Amino acid sequence: MKLTTATFSLALLTTIHAADWPQYRGPLGDGSTLDKIAAKWDTTPKVLWKVPGGTGFSSFSIAGARCYTLEGLGGKEVLVARNVANGKELWKADLGGAEYGNGGGNDGTGDNKGGDGPRSTPTIAGNVIVTTNADLVVQGHDAATGKPLWKLDLAKHGARNIMWKNAASPLLEGGLIYIAGGGAGESLMALNPLTGAIVAKSGDDTMTHATPTATTIAGTRQIIFFMKSGLISVEPKTLKELWRAEVKFNVSTAASAVVAGDIVYASVGYGVGAYAYKITKAGTAWNAEQVLRVPGDQQLANHWSTPVLFEGHLYGMFQFKKYGSGPVKAVKLPEGEVKWSKDGFGPGQVVLTNGNLLALSDTGELVLIAAKPDAYTELARAKVIDGKCWTTPTISNGLVFVRSTKEAACVDLRVLAK
Repeated sequence: MKLTTATFSLALLTTIHAADWPQYRGPLGDGSTLDKIAAKWDTTPKVLWKVPGGTGFSSFSIAGARCYTLEGLGGKEVLVARNVANGKELWKADLGGAEYGNGGGNDGTGDNKGGDGPRSTPTIAGNVIVTTNADLVVQGHDAATGKPLWKLDLAKHGARNIMWKNAASPLLEGGLIYIAGGGAGESLMALNPLTGAIVAKSGDDTMTHATPTATTIAGTRQIIFFMKSGLISVEPKTLKELWRAEVKFNVSTAASAVVAGDIVYASVGYGVGAYAYKITKAGTAWNAEQVLRVPGDQQLANHWSTPVLFEGHLYGMFQFKKYGSGPVKAVKLPEGEVKWSKDGFGPGQVVLTNGNLLALSDTGELVLIAAKPDAYTELARAKVIDGKCWTTPTISNGLVFVRSTKEAACVDLRVLAK
């Protein structure tokens, strides 16, 4: 078979440098990285740079010498590229106006009516940066220059946006971009990131704020979309449905599904709580059996903070509207048993690095925690940024990139050579 330039370019998209963080929740989209950071640091670790920034809860995506995020500037969502070494703005691209609806992102103080800016994180697909804005316009920009390359407006495909509008990020898997948000027959889409062309489309389910999850279950690669009707797993490239599992919807679903072998965990706030399903395959038939159900939003609710999985346990912010006080918990799967809980984090985010958890509290503290179920063990803590932090920290070459609604910063946590 002749390998065309386009085919070769798409193949390259599946090759990611270990130190890059190319999309929301990391290289694999599961909140983990092989990159290492120092296991202990001073109460004031070195901040390489700190710059004023626009509003938003978009996290950084990083490749090589550039990092990218979405910021709310002048009533618009803007894709901003910065130099990794010094934070200098390299270019920015207008993604369109941003109106999120009253109360979007509200923390109860009444000071952010209408939302606190972009929630979606850009995705790096080779030399193309792919974004989805609040109004479900998907766009590709040149990574080096910011030049617009293509645009796909889902309004032309029957888009059914939701309250507070889109917050999900494009998922890169196997050289394709996966998104939700279209209308009947095309609520799920797979796109060519180089051109924006629709490779496959299917479904008639309504989207949520949750980013899809790529995983392998029973030896089969699949994409799990968390829709209003529940979990829907589809084949990559064709989007043929494999299985689905009911999860109650109420107001908003924002945390992604988490996969632990053949167990799929999903959780929602607003009184819904947690579910876990055991997924099996017999011949060509798939089955989803419910093995965990914890109702309510006090024990296992994940408002929008997706937990990470390590050695059979979930670690993350399990809380609902406990701003500034919500706990980090360790939870055993599939039993749902809470092994430990530590208050004082709020609805921030955690990532997994080298067997430890790196948490960013909603007040801007970075906290390193041992990913062990026996007890909460804090290894280091430092206040690194001001403003409201509901954003996932990202790691590249031992550098940690953080965002708030006021500023952005890069913290040096590199492991020193002996």
